[in-house]
Amino acid sequence: MKLAVVGCGELVTLRGPARARRGPEMSELSILRGGAMLIAGGRIEAVGTEREIAPRIGSTHEVVDAGGRVVMPGFIDAHTHPVFAGTRADELEQRAAGMTYQQIAAAGGGIRSTVRRTRAATEDELVEAATRYAGWFLRGGTTTVEAKSGYGLTVDDELKMLRAIRRLESRTGLRCVPTFLGAHIVPDEYHERRNDYVALVIEEMLPRVAAEGLAEYCDVFCDTGAFSAAEAERILLQARRLGLRLRIHADQLTAGEGTRLAARLGAATADHLEQTDADGIRALAAAGVQPVLLPGSVSGIGSNRYPAARAMIDAGLAVVIATDFNPGSSPTPSMALMLSMAVRQMGMTPAEALTAATLNAAYSIGRGDTLGSFEPGKIADMVVMDCRDWREVAYFFGIERACAVFAGGVAVQTASGPMTAAR
Repeated sequence: MKLAVVGCGELVTLRGPARARRGPEMSELSILRGGAMLIAGGRIEAVGTEREIAPRIGSTHEVVDAGGRVVMPGFIDAHTHPVFAGTRADELEQRAAGMTYQQIAAAGGGIRSTVRRTRAATEDELVEAATRYAGWFLRGGTTTVEAKSGYGLTVDDELKMLRAIRRLESRTGLRCVPTFLGAHIVPDEYHERRNDYVALVIEEMLPRVAAEGLAEYCDVFCDTGAFSAAEAERILLQARRLGLRLRIHADQLTAGEGTRLAARLGAATADHLEQTDADGIRALAAAGVQPVLLPGSVSGIGSNRYPAARAMIDAGLAVVIATDFNPGSSPTPSMALMLSMAVRQMGMTPAEALTAATLNAAYSIGRGDTLGSFEPGKIADMVVMDCRDWREVAYFFGIERACAVFAGGVAVQTASGPMTAAR
């Protein structure tokens, strides 16, 4: 199938060096006004001005006219938990009554509540629920997610979750990069035997996940109330031996050793980082670890301690922003909302936030060579935004701006009448 995309008021290409962007590079969006693209076989064939592209449009092209709107790469959400059973709507009321995230967890709520429901659900039920959420991601312009397990916490239930993630991609068209998060918390039945649970993750879960090819990454929640740095290191070293790449939940609730561990092990990312100090930022920068910042979860737990995004960018870190979509602390799939929060709460510019949600996010999940920008040879994941100025994506919030979403050059989400055929 061949496509010609024309009528782009602003074509946000993010063309440039073949690497994650740092410092001032994060503001260089390489916008073409009056831009156009040719797509063949699901990949980008040519990018240029409409004057340059028009002579190459043939009778075999299906022509899509963006009508003067903004066309940009699909959002890449580099930290999500999209497979789970039930909700935690009751916790919204508990927080409104003054309970903290930690108090709710200590009372048996939080992650443990979702674990109980997810264990009780079948794989088909999990896929059905996640399919609904995948639709939300696509409607908002997100075409790729990093998708974690972590609500099963038994061998069978973790494998069940990862298989559901694999089925989700084939069923919905939402690209999923699977991450094993068996070390999310210590489950209740191992409360007095946490060493046994760590051994279970290392000796049984990880070998099964690797043998079945169910995950590309291994993540560990390294923080107070979850796993210590020593426990996390044992798990991550085993994951690396088995061929998985590494990610770490770090410094969300307390400043600890998570960032140093991420740096020492050369993890792909360190995520959350609300409590990370200047020394932690320097360690991440020296090791080239990408920070994945999650403003939705900060707001969701009623905190006002956002990650020091400005300091991280100034230190040369290739910052990423993501939703942390999950049933507890951040039940939102909206990357556009994350852009708004990054600008308003974390001191990022709109251009930096957009880079963090597309190209930098692509590199953080090992997809920088195929996703995140409009360049020849890359997969044609794109979003037509219902605006004439790309800055409106972050400026307006609480609405869905995507009026057409394409994955591999195929329309996977359209609003009523957003596009017109040019020929």
